[in-house]
Amino acid sequence: MDDSTKNGAATTGLVLGIISLIVWIIPIIGAPISIIGLVKSVKGQKSEKKGQATAGLVMSILGTVGTIVNAAIGAYKGANGLI
Repeated sequence: MDDSTKNGAATTGLVLGIISLIVWIIPIIGAPISIIGLVKSVKGQKSEKKGQATAGLVMSILGTVGTIVNAAIGAYKGANGLI
């Protein structure tokens, strides 16, 4: 990969990280966005925009954790008839 592709991965990871912090509330949408954000942020770590990639990585991790917790609570409530 050349530098522009890596820089694009860092920026994409940042944008997807921001979006994942918003859409974690809907696990079916939040999970894929968070995972793609994680992958893009890791690829962007080798670019000139390492700070953006790191911020995207942190936000994607937070979005992933939020998605997992929300899905687990929903599954618990569904299994116990609380919904």
